[in-house]
Amino acid sequence: MECSSHHFDAIVVGAGIMGSSTAYQLAKRGQKTLLLEQFDFLHHRGSSHGESRTIRATYPEDYYCDMVMESLQMWEQAQSEAGYKVYFKAQQFDMSPSDNKSLRSVISSCEKNSIPYRVLDRQQVSDRFSGMINIPEDWFGVLTDVGGVIKPTKAVSMFQALAFQRGAVLRDNMEVKKRCERRGSRRGRRQSLPSEVIFRRLQATGRPYVYGTPSLEFPGLIKIAVHGGYPCDPDKRPWGLGTSLDSLKEWIQGRFSGLVDDGGPVNTQSCHGFKMAPVVGRVLADLVLGGEAKGVELKYFRIRRFQENPGGNVKDYEDQVNSFSNHK
Repeated sequence: MECSSHHFDAIVVGAGIMGSSTAYQLAKRGQKTLLLEQFDFLHHRGSSHGESRTIRATYPEDYYCDMVMESLQMWEQAQSEAGYKVYFKAQQFDMSPSDNKSLRSVISSCEKNSIPYRVLDRQQVSDRFSGMINIPEDWFGVLTDVGGVIKPTKAVSMFQALAFQRGAVLRDNMEVKKRCERRGSRRGRRQSLPSEVIFRRLQATGRPYVYGTPSLEFPGLIKIAVHGGYPCDPDKRPWGLGTSLDSLKEWIQGRFSGLVDDGGPVNTQSCHGFKMAPVVGRVLADLVLGGEAKGVELKYFRIRRFQENPGGNVKDYEDQVNSFSNHK
């Protein structure tokens, strides 16, 4: 193993998008960095694989917006350094009932953070999308240019390659069995080395709470998913459907006027955190090297937030909070 007698300034456990981005940030700052993955690199057992993830700034929570805008810049910088693209720009379209608190908060957040947007009524939505999207009379839409699609597997590979170029050591099939405390340092015991668009991004709040994004692995198709699912153990991952497809099929038929085939969809979903990976990597590197994170309010992400509220961050949006229980 490289790096002077196997001593490292930082060891990152887990080589998904967050770990790979963090390893890149640490190596970029001159740290002797080791990145460990218990499975093969670019495996399919977590949530960092595939060909399409969304990036958007239309969050009702203000504290996400700055993170997204910084991530957009960092995605551009990283792919420029790598010499190929993993982020593809697309407009973001959100739609919901007119009294929906979540989308109303999105508008407030856009105004507060100076993100240009347009509010569209039913007729304007139909005109804007050439009749492809049909929303009820009492719905409205919000359209912004801040959005796009990220190619996940390619993005993970990109950060790993950039970290390697900066001197990081990457090892897969190495599971951390135990963490030992010694003289203020933390060391992990490891196993021995093995011998050998397109369409625009869309989101619909309300019930069901639906996401859609251009499916880059299948050009011309749209990936549509219900916000929900079940806990996932990477060692015992179930591959069946996490939610019923009935409400999703009904939603597709109603919104796309029969123009989208809902006959045999594959239900898929991943966390909204993927788009934030560059910022998360930067913040973690800041914490490791300086003990503080600049530009991000960490109170929303600290474990001890559960001490005051067992539910974590308080969400005042029923369509988000109840989406899992309503669509099992």
